Amino acid sequence: MNKILIKSEDKKLVNELFWNSFLLEASYNYERQQALGFCVGMWPAIKRFYKTKDEQAKALVRHMAIYNTTPHVSSAIAGVAAAMEKEASLNQDFDINTINSVKVGLMGPLAGIGDSFFWGTIRIIAAGIGISLAQQGSPIAPLVFLLLFNIPHILVRYFGCKFGYAFGTNLLSNLNSNGIIQTISKGATIVGLMVIGAMSASMVSMSSSIIFKIGETDFALQKYLDQIFPLLLPLCYTLFMLWLLKKGLKSSHILFITIIIGILGHTVGIF
Repeated sequence: MNKILIKSEDKKLVNELFWNSFLLEASYNYERQQALGFCVGMWPAIKRFYKTKDEQAKALVRHMAIYNTTPHVSSAIAGVAAAMEKEASLNQDFDINTINSVKVGLMGPLAGIGDSFFWGTIRIIAAGIGISLAQQGSPIAPLVFLLLFNIPHILVRYFGCKFGYAFGTNLLSNLNSNGIIQTISKGATIVGLMVIGAMSASMVSMSSSIIFKIGETDFALQKYLDQIFPLLLPLCYTLFMLWLLKKGLKSSHILFITIIIGILGHTVGIF
């Protein structure tokens, strides 16, 4: 691959994406998680690449899909997404669904790396040094902690954004010239669906407490469900919520339905 470079006219955009990336968790919610913050963070790219209000609105709605990753590495995904938005604005044949598929495909693996590095390593080291200084009565202990954690964080956030945008721009240019963008699009969609499936399995918790008594033997329904089809109940309820969304119910209504089902199910001994 050719050396990854950013054109001079794109440097301002990368800087804007970097600063906007700090808004990622400004409006975290359990329906879309970090989506609103990511959407606002993408505004410099959307405003630059799309000239009509209708195109800008469609791009903003596109980035309101559920999104969640380690905040410190999110700027890299924003850089790639911005490069793809640029391509979508220039190429009428570009499949815009690929943008969210790539986002979803990246957010899981990068979250694993980001959580391990920042929350599991850098934070522990910085806190250990800061606490050690605090125990000795040093007034600069909080400052040392903040510097040790945030210097690597800000460097990764900035250069991640720069690399993501440059990598995405160069990659899309090469793929278009080689004519294999459709294959990448299909692969990204598959990976994205797999990540969403994994998120559903890990974030939706449901089990049955029903026990059948046959003679002197107790048969726990959940035990046999797990043997036949692990996590069957969470899958069924996820599909049920999807069906309700397609029927036009609001997420707040589905939340209340879930609460009611949980209370009633526990009361009668189903869950």
